[in-house]
Amino acid sequence: MKKWLIPVIVLLVLAFAIYQWAVGFNNTSVEYEANAKTAWSNVESSYQRRNDLIGNLVKTVQGAADFERGTLTDVIEARAKASSTTIDVDNLTPDKMAAFQEAQTGLSSALSRLLVTVERYPDLKANQNFLELQSQLEGTENRINVARDRYNEQVNIYDIYIKKFPNKILAGWFGFDEMARYQADPGSENAPDVNFEFK
Repeated sequence: MKKWLIPVIVLLVLAFAIYQWAVGFNNTSVEYEANAKTAWSNVESSYQRRNDLIGNLVKTVQGAADFERGTLTDVIEARAKASSTTIDVDNLTPDKMAAFQEAQTGLSSALSRLLVTVERYPDLKANQNFLELQSQLEGTENRINVARDRYNEQVNIYDIYIKKFPNKILAGWFGFDEMARYQADPGSENAPDVNFEFK
């Protein structure tokens, strides 16, 4: 066997091993990134369900002629803002995620005020449609929380994979960047100030 053939074979084997590693890294990264994007789509789907339920809730509440219009207007405006704030799944940046989260938090806050205000309307509280919508909203809030947790889990798997050495080297070459996580609202780490007023 010729002497020059051994280094060539070693180089070919080494090149093939590097190629296999790069292909494996790329394919796994694509899979993990796609799983995280699908999980984000599930978050948006859960928020869309809530948005649809709120529309039905608003219609039901509007039927109560003497209901406080300002509270209802706040919910309608917050719902419009929340539904107009969307994120392209291929561009989940921290800034866009924060804007999306802020709009959803505004809607949650307006909805909470609406539900507290309803307590002063016994006829509305007894309305079967209202009670059913309220129950579905509670279930949807739980779905949203689960969907956000699953999204963060998928992002964590993806981020860890592309940050590990030597994958980190290939991540830069192939354009795999860290994804933004869904974070708690600012101040949510503090216990709420609950004030019960007895009359």
